[in-house]
Amino acid sequence: MKYIVGIGGMTNGGKTTLTNNLLMVLPNCCVIHQDDFFKPQDQIAVGEDGFKQWDVLESLDMEAMLSTVQAWMSSPRKFARAHGVSVRLDASDTHILILEGFLLYSYKPLVDLYSRRYFLTIPYEECKWRRSKRSYAVPDPPGLFDGHVWPMYQKYKREMEANGVEVVYLDGMKSREELFHQVLEDIQNSLLNRS
Repeated sequence: MKYIVGIGGMTNGGKTTLTNNLLMVLPNCCVIHQDDFFKPQDQIAVGEDGFKQWDVLESLDMEAMLSTVQAWMSSPRKFARAHGVSVRLDASDTHILILEGFLLYSYKPLVDLYSRRYFLTIPYEECKWRRSKRSYAVPDPPGLFDGHVWPMYQKYKREMEANGVEVVYLDGMKSREELFHQVLEDIQNSLLNRS
C-alpha cells in the first residue's frame, strides 16, 4: 500500500519538526520537502509589495516536485534506495511518503494524491516571533513578514478553503510531543481502516 501524507501550514508552524519526528517512527517512510524545490534566487520576482516573492507558488518548481512524487509512486523501494532511506518492510508492506511545505495544497496536480492532509496554524504574534528567531540563507529584509509573508499565508489559506481542500487543522501552539502523538495516532488509525 502507498500512503501519502501532507504536512502543510504557515511558516515556522512546526512542519519540519513534526515531519522529522514522524519519519523516525513510521515504517518505510520517505520525505519530500517543498523547500528543496525553490527556484534560483535570480528567478524570484519582486512583487508590487517591493519584496522578493518567496512565499508564492511561482517561486517553486512544482512540476519537479510532482515528478519526484511520481517517481516515489512508481517504485517506493527504488526511490528510498536512491535517497539513502532504509526500507524496513513490515507485514503489510506499507510505504509512506510525507510531503512537507507551505504551499502543498495550492498546486492542483498534487492535491488529490494525498491520503491525509494536515495543516499547522499558529497565531500571528507567535508566528512573527518564531520567524524573527530563525536564520535564513537569504535573510528577511525589514518589513517582509508583515508586508509579504503573513499576507501570502492568509491568501493561500483562503484559497485552500475556497477550493474545498479537506485538511486536519493542527494547533501549532501544542507541544511537539502532543502534535506528534496526535498525528501518529491519526495516521495509524487511517492505515488500519485501509487494511
